Amino acid sequence: MKNKKILITGADGFIGSHLTEKLIRMGCDVRAMCLYNSFNSWGWLDSINKKLLDKADVVLGDVRDIKSVKKACKNIDYVFHLASLIAIPHSYNSPYSYLHTNAEGTMNILEACTDTNVTKIIHTSTSEVYGDIKKMPISESDKIFAKSPYSATKIAADQIAESYYSSFGLPVTIVRPFNTYGPRQSNRAIIPTIISQILDGKKKIKLGSLYPTRDFSYIDDTVNGFISAAISKNSIGETFNIGAGYEISIGDLFNVINKLCGSNAKIKTDSVRIRPKSGEVYRLKADNKKAKKIIKWEPKYSGKSGLIRGLKNTIEWFSKEENLCKYKTDHYIT
Repeated sequence: MKNKKILITGADGFIGSHLTEKLIRMGCDVRAMCLYNSFNSWGWLDSINKKLLDKADVVLGDVRDIKSVKKACKNIDYVFHLASLIAIPHSYNSPYSYLHTNAEGTMNILEACTDTNVTKIIHTSTSEVYGDIKKMPISESDKIFAKSPYSATKIAADQIAESYYSSFGLPVTIVRPFNTYGPRQSNRAIIPTIISQILDGKKKIKLGSLYPTRDFSYIDDTVNGFISAAISKNSIGETFNIGAGYEISIGDLFNVINKLCGSNAKIKTDSVRIRPKSGEVYRLKADNKKAKKIIKWEPKYSGKSGLIRGLKNTIEWFSKEENLCKYKTDHYIT
């Protein structure tokens, strides 16, 4: 993909900033689309090496606006579409914003690409689309079922992406990351919220439900999954789970992080952080055999040992004062 013209939507976010950084280092011609704001903030892109970032074309826009999307998609070879609203609790409060960004925003990207010679569009899905499946691990062929407004809008976006492939022949590939973690992640996610509270000296760590299990993927693995899907000649029209294939409960995860941080903190249940019971997803564990077979991707941070390695990297990043100070540990973000 060296010298190819790349558009990354949501480049200012957690995964998007890491993907942007990696593709620049690979020698790609990157156009990084960030959400327009009056502060001229580029989100997490502001934290990466300036000399590296100078090699990218950073543009401010909004995937909800077709005019700015068409402008961003002009003369592009590959589109990595990551722009999305992702906080599940907030989707209960503001469902229309999720519909407009996640579903309509995806349609805008696809519609804009129908008038171009784009080589491939990598659309970002989520493991949340599977809902509460009893059989583990979860494969790409398993039934999808919305358990939150967030997951409903992501299912809609996936279906729109598939329809543009089947109806208009757009070269679409769907990447379905499971719970990605690592440096720069918002503390609305479970791993940053545990780490940031512990490192801030809290003795009682506020958490929600402890029994659900999740399949956590370190950021490097997720980024490599996106790139593997892009360069594969056999990925068009396919969906791929990007997950470690190892599940751990939130309670056990807390114990691991607590030990790695050298802390003796205790858990304090915070009812605000608990999802509605009917909306909770109890287990997530990826079947990643399809990704291994077709796009030749596999996690380097697999099993419990891989999780611990990734957590150590994440804790090390959070331990730096210039990073930890960006997190409000006393304020829960939905």
